[in-house]
Amino acid sequence: MKIPEIFEFIRVDERLPHILCPGCGIGSAMNAMVRAIIESGLKNDDVCVVSGIGCSSRIPGYIDADTFHTLHGRAIPSATGVKLAHPELEVIVIAGDGDLLAIGGNHFIHAARRNLDMTVILINNFNYGMTGGQASPTTPQGKYAKTAPYGWTERNFDACAIAQASGAVFVARSTTYHVTHLRTLIKQAIKKKGFALVEVISQCPTLYGRLNRMGDAVKMLEYFRDNTISISQIKDPKEAEGKIVIGVLHDVEAPEYYETYKEIIRRAQAQKHHV
Repeated sequence: MKIPEIFEFIRVDERLPHILCPGCGIGSAMNAMVRAIIESGLKNDDVCVVSGIGCSSRIPGYIDADTFHTLHGRAIPSATGVKLAHPELEVIVIAGDGDLLAIGGNHFIHAARRNLDMTVILINNFNYGMTGGQASPTTPQGKYAKTAPYGWTERNFDACAIAQASGAVFVARSTTYHVTHLRTLIKQAIKKKGFALVEVISQCPTLYGRLNRMGDAVKMLEYFRDNTISISQIKDPKEAEGKIVIGVLHDVEAPEYYETYKEIIRRAQAQKHHV
């Protein structure tokens, strides 16, 4: 009997059972990513999955493909090196909001600006989950965290808006409730030539959910279900107020970095030849 394809991408015997908290949404995001990879026709040797440090960043350890678990906030520059050295690989970065938008924030902006061909899956659970529930760049103003026992005073980042403003060619958002929708978006991101971001709004019932009295994982997923709106349904901006907007938020064409880089090399070599 043939093993189901999804298990061909997972280190079942080596890594399972997993270390994630009960009800965590990261497993759902990983499932969607692996299924999107398979449905895109990619094999194990076609893919390199890169991450930094954090709960979400543990995912490459479960993936049976080329993987790179690097330093905190350094997933994107490490992925840049992989892509430039092996442009034939499908490079996917998967990491959390703290890793990508705090210590890794500058890398995030400039990778979007360069438009290097990679897919970035940002799992946003609104806090630093691995280190105890501290506030992160995406913690909403007024919400509670271990470092904000009376409410968070700072405004939060909109990762999708930052990516679009920085030059990403594909920007999308979904949630861990909308698993089929999420898988479709990741497939679209993989196929896109250039820097593609998929933000995944995810539940963290152990820390963020508990501190903000949102209930267990089921209640948090129900919140996502009841408080999202597809961008295709918005006719008046007021309809999106207080809602999580999901879908493809931005999709354009622009020169991809590696192709431009190759052209510069060609020009340099031609000039050297004529000297």
